[in-house]
Amino acid sequence: MKNIFLALIGVLLSSTGAQAQLKPVAYTDAAQKLNGLAVKPQKATKTKPGVLILPAWKGIDTHAKQSAEKLSKMGYYAFVADIYGEGNYPKNTEEAGKQAGFYKNNVGDYQRRIQLALDQLVKAGANPDNIVVIGYCFGGTGVLEAARAGMKFQGVVSFHGGLGRDASRTTNPIKTRVLVLHGADDPYVPVAEVAAFQQEMRTAKADWEMIYYADSVHAFSDPEAGNDNSKGAAYNEKADKRSWERMNVFLKDVLK
Repeated sequence: MKNIFLALIGVLLSSTGAQAQLKPVAYTDAAQKLNGLAVKPQKATKTKPGVLILPAWKGIDTHAKQSAEKLSKMGYYAFVADIYGEGNYPKNTEEAGKQAGFYKNNVGDYQRRIQLALDQLVKAGANPDNIVVIGYCFGGTGVLEAARAGMKFQGVVSFHGGLGRDASRTTNPIKTRVLVLHGADDPYVPVAEVAAFQQEMRTAKADWEMIYYADSVHAFSDPEAGNDNSKGAAYNEKADKRSWERMNVFLKDVLK
């Protein structure tokens, strides 16, 4: 009787997708071990849409994990990228700044790590022709670098990401859709940087959108960022909900 009961529970879990959970995925960049997280959709579809998540500057965090779990419930394959690699995870903001700074200044390395994570998303089951890349803060910068590199996906979504780049770099055409969700009062992204980014999008002939959220600073979508705007990074519940809803519309628009 007990075995029959357990079997019935198993069937119920399988049918509802309730068993879907984040699973560690070890992969490499040459000798560097990387540790990402993958999750399958709770209800699979024939088109197998996927979302790659690029975390903020401290690496894979609660916010990125929760986003992956939510996307799974919405029907997407999701993969959380490990940009830094084992042995290089920041222990504090100073170390996070150094690590993120390295990749911002060495965009080729950043783009390569993103591509490796994108490959893992496909290996996990996502359709390579049906993928969007999203990122938070440092990861928001990363999705733009992925677009600049011409990687294969349908669109990118940057949540309160840095927009700047070296002005000496060549502006190449950007063929993927670009959505930037930006805090109107973000002190870490100067007005000049915003203007330069918008001009870059025009020069690149990109299909781009940029939405501003009132009374919002850096990290507005992360509940762990606190609520003091004077610190430059703080959570804003209204902006968080609205930006997630806008991303959802974007995903439905660009993915099959």
